[in-house]
Amino acid sequence: MLCICKETFKQDYEQKFLELYGKELKEGTDYQRYEALGSLVRDYIAKEWLSTDKKYHSSKVKQVYYFSMEFLLGRLLSSSLLNLGIRDLCREALEELNIDLEGLEELENDQGLGNGGLGRLAACFLDSMASLNIPGHGCGIRYKYGFFQQKILEGSQVEFPDNWLKENNVWEIKRSDKAVVVKFGGSVKMESLKERLLFTHVNYEPVLAVPYDTPVLGYKNGTVNTLRLWSAEPVGNDFDFSTFSRGDFLKAIEYKNSIEAISQVLYPDDSIVEGRILRLKQQYFFVSAGIQSIIKNFKKNGNSITDFDDKVSIHINDTHPALAIPELMRILMDEEGLSWEDAWRITENTISYTNHTILSEALEKWPVDIFKTLLPRIYMIVEEINERFCRYLWNKYIGQWQKISEMAIIADGFIRMANLAIVGSHSVNGVAKLHTEILKKQVMANFYYNSPHKFNNKTNGITHRRWLLQANPHLTKLLCETIGESFIYHPTDMERFEAFAEDKGIHERLYQIKKENKINLANYIKKSCGLIVDTNSIFDVQVKRIHAYKRQTLNILHVIDLYNRLLENPNLDITPRTFIFAGKAAPAYHLAKNIIKLINAVGKKINEDKRIRDKIKLVFLENYRVSLAEKIIPAADVSEQISTTTKEASGTGNMKFMMNGAVTIATLDGANIEIRDEVGDDNIVIFGLTEQQVLNYYKNGGYNSTEVMRKDIRLQKVMDSLINGTYSKDHNDFRPIYDALITYNDEFFVLKDFSSYLEAQSRINSLYEDFRTWQRMSAINIAHSGIFSSDRTIEEYATGIWGSGYLYKNL
Repeated sequence: MLCICKETFKQDYEQKFLELYGKELKEGTDYQRYEALGSLVRDYIAKEWLSTDKKYHSSKVKQVYYFSMEFLLGRLLSSSLLNLGIRDLCREALEELNIDLEGLEELENDQGLGNGGLGRLAACFLDSMASLNIPGHGCGIRYKYGFFQQKILEGSQVEFPDNWLKENNVWEIKRSDKAVVVKFGGSVKMESLKERLLFTHVNYEPVLAVPYDTPVLGYKNGTVNTLRLWSAEPVGNDFDFSTFSRGDFLKAIEYKNSIEAISQVLYPDDSIVEGRILRLKQQYFFVSAGIQSIIKNFKKNGNSITDFDDKVSIHINDTHPALAIPELMRILMDEEGLSWEDAWRITENTISYTNHTILSEALEKWPVDIFKTLLPRIYMIVEEINERFCRYLWNKYIGQWQKISEMAIIADGFIRMANLAIVGSHSVNGVAKLHTEILKKQVMANFYYNSPHKFNNKTNGITHRRWLLQANPHLTKLLCETIGESFIYHPTDMERFEAFAEDKGIHERLYQIKKENKINLANYIKKSCGLIVDTNSIFDVQVKRIHAYKRQTLNILHVIDLYNRLLENPNLDITPRTFIFAGKAAPAYHLAKNIIKLINAVGKKINEDKRIRDKIKLVFLENYRVSLAEKIIPAADVSEQISTTTKEASGTGNMKFMMNGAVTIATLDGANIEIRDEVGDDNIVIFGLTEQQVLNYYKNGGYNSTEVMRKDIRLQKVMDSLINGTYSKDHNDFRPIYDALITYNDEFFVLKDFSSYLEAQSRINSLYEDFRTWQRMSAINIAHSGIFSSDRTIEEYATGIWGSGYLYKNL
């Protein structure tokens, strides 16, 4: 924890502003004041950053490297001040300088380094590793542009570049001296020397990987780990002047542009070949750069390469970084001179893999022709891994050709990255109990029964420092007053709050805290959307990536049904409700974009219809991001976690909402099951098909969505409204949604769960009308949320996967 007084802080701040801009603080712009504050805070962190690095090297402690395509960090100023322990001091000091801290914090751009849960999980994990004193670092790509900036124009999603780096990023440090070269294309020259083959990559396209380091600060403990993000730059002279002089202007800069495209944007469109090649380039680029850097640092500390797996753990977050396996093999063999057997032992012991999905389209595979051309040496190694593994399978499963074919890494002209990740790692974990069981018994059953020791569960978690302490300070204050501050360091101590679940005074405090958060969100909605919402209404929230299996469609069908009922009976006895949606649809995912359009069309009609007397309102908040989530989640009364059972691996939004006192309406999917187990059936509202029912339909068929619709008059009316002009003059506008549910038989059982969902929503209404019951439910959800802290998750990773219980001791 930084020890500094208010006067010293003010002097440091004014001096930093003078150094940066050569003028007095009062003459600067608000953004300059933010930038100066961020630069000063980073200076404070730098001392602890250097000290931490020295401790790690002197102790030669095992270090963990978390490889991920995404790190959804959000804003860093407020979290850095919180973790340094000087946020209140900073606020007071700035007030004396006539500067509003919250105003400066709002000026910071969210770092555009992720899209959804995968990236936010990675950010939470980094926070927990630093706060638990675990030597754990992140490795990813420094995207110049984020996923995209979402605008809603005439009800539809329109994508704009997320130029989050248009201003200086005060939190990063460029490390040009630590740049490495990554090689693409070309060919491999083989020669024999002293009874071993030597492989040399020739005629390749070199790409300079330049690291940018961001400090990851632990909570008041002096530990600062590193998030290293790689940027692609040309090697040497990037401008062909002779070509330019001859008049071929475009060709002169072609090389530069093609290289920089690698770190230009998160998830380029892979519906075309060029996009797929670029994605594969991105994946190898940061994996190769990261492992080269790790090995250089490892050897610099005087370690023997044969001890690599004793001192280093590399964790791959889903299959995007699975090329870490053949890349580590390449370096160990081609550059360090180890045998295949030694290199494989080290690689398998070093690498561990988290699976995040059972969706077949998300289990990556790469065409062999693209892979082999772009990564010739890596392909040779993957091919050898496959040959050796298949040889093992042939001997173990004699004549079981179908099983062997399904387990092969290379088959049918594709390289299966999940298979590679399983074969080349010592641990494979799911992210919720149900998800892990489905992996073991369904999706990856062949691998599980072949190597059951590799498979384990690590239920996801969230950092309570951001999602409670930072996002909801009033609730944090209440917890500190009632149960003390120990929960900040030991989040499961929040269970003590259950003792206050029946306390009427606490009920009033919880209500007032929620009301204040709802007022803050309502003000944001009015400012951003021009819509006035009732803060006494139920704030019913579904915010997440737009996808058919997440079933925003089910939610909006319920809204339509409720609207229909209000038109029939404006005096319908319901508590007013505000439905809040947010989330991005992938640019090429047309059905998801159509769902957004429907939500906005329904919202426009409802919000303008005076006949329903403002009993329901609907708002879609554009450009969902971490900083927006920090406004929405503390204000939510109802958390919508309604994915098709078996499809959501875990979810982390469900945890954030319960930690902030929302009541969950949910299917028994992902971590919803574990939330139910923690809070009990009376404190969560469950509906829908069970796991076995869903799996039975997928396996044996028997589901007919048209029959379901015909048997439900309310559902018929809702479905007809999609195509009869109720919500669009063009009757075909929402035909894609209608067809997905009827013509193509409702892959995610939206209509099957419709009736059950409506009953659950009716129960929500009744529960909310009973003030004491609702506040008790809220209190119990808060009390039992500590188990879902990422601190618990990371301790399980450290002891159960990365292989050292001593990792999180104070050094």
